[in-house]
Amino acid sequence: MSKKIIFHLDLDTFFVSVERILDPTLIGKAVIVGALPESGRGVISTCSYEAREYGLHSAMPIKQAYKLCPSGIYVRGTMGEYEKYSKAVKNLLEKYAPVIQQASIDEFYMDFTGTNKIYGSMFAFGKELQEKIQTELNLPSSIGIGSNKTIAKICSDYAKPFGVTYVMPGMEKEFLAPMRVEVIPGVGKVMLKSLHSKGFYKIGDITKVSEEYFGLAYGKAGISLWNKANGRGSTSFITEQKRLSISKERTYRIDEVKQEKIEQTLFSLTGKVSQILRDKNWEVATISIKLRYSDFVTITRAKTIRATNDDKIIFETAIKLFRKAYNRRVAVRLIGIHLTKFSEFNEQEILFDEENKDRKNMLKAVTSIRDKFGFESIKFGDSFNKKKK
Repeated sequence: MSKKIIFHLDLDTFFVSVERILDPTLIGKAVIVGALPESGRGVISTCSYEAREYGLHSAMPIKQAYKLCPSGIYVRGTMGEYEKYSKAVKNLLEKYAPVIQQASIDEFYMDFTGTNKIYGSMFAFGKELQEKIQTELNLPSSIGIGSNKTIAKICSDYAKPFGVTYVMPGMEKEFLAPMRVEVIPGVGKVMLKSLHSKGFYKIGDITKVSEEYFGLAYGKAGISLWNKANGRGSTSFITEQKRLSISKERTYRIDEVKQEKIEQTLFSLTGKVSQILRDKNWEVATISIKLRYSDFVTITRAKTIRATNDDKIIFETAIKLFRKAYNRRVAVRLIGIHLTKFSEFNEQEILFDEENKDRKNMLKAVTSIRDKFGFESIKFGDSFNKKKK
């Protein structure tokens, strides 16, 4: 049986890299993607290595980031472009990887077990794959190669940026031993504090203690930690993950007091989630809205309807939920829409539904245009006004 060969590819500072493709003047500068300083709220999504020299990092509050790096270039981000480039990377990887699993918008696991005769040296092939992504898509990446997902992920972080690290089978424990325990995926702040209190600072410290000890101390999480420290990890791949929900939210830079503007925002968000539905060829049955006031009181309301992927029907439901929930004379901080309970779109129903046939064909045409030219290329202009009273 062939030894498992798992790749983990991580796109280096992905959002920044895409912003630099869109605006090459950002190359070499401290770029911060996320909330804008003038909003006074929010966090960093990611930042360039030049910005990290000032002490900035992902999830840092934007106020703190601006104090450390006032000369940085702060960008709100263009999620549609990120999704487009992520899809392009996946399409390229699918030309080479027998099995691929996308872990996030900028992370991919690939199973190359048994492909040595095709690609030769796995390390050399990793460099070749990395250079193809850089040359064809102008995106830097780091690649980790190991006998399981845990090792591959740790390896992809090991020599960032633009590194390739390969741990040969049997060398996992030795490779991990000198590393800090927080390098292990899943070790958060609470677990780290507890491990330090017990004298575990390096991964090698964990391997000197029995599995039973960690099971008693931390339960299943402790046993998982012990196995990871000993170089073990999952090799199973989920090639298709069923999405459990689709949601879009907007947090206002200045809390909104005008109901009409809030409803316009909800209308726009509805269009975006409905488009995702049609791209997935899904229909939705449960629609929820989320409303957060300026004093952080948060309300959610939901309703289950006959499954649909039509903006008009989804918005009709959402706006009714909102108007029932919006009963305080307090400014609104956030409005959002959340979809759950999906089913596959049954196109056969169109044949027996003459009344809605034209509407459904129109939605198909809209989806086709947006897929080709982007979401903003076409909008519905009358639905919102018709719903106002």
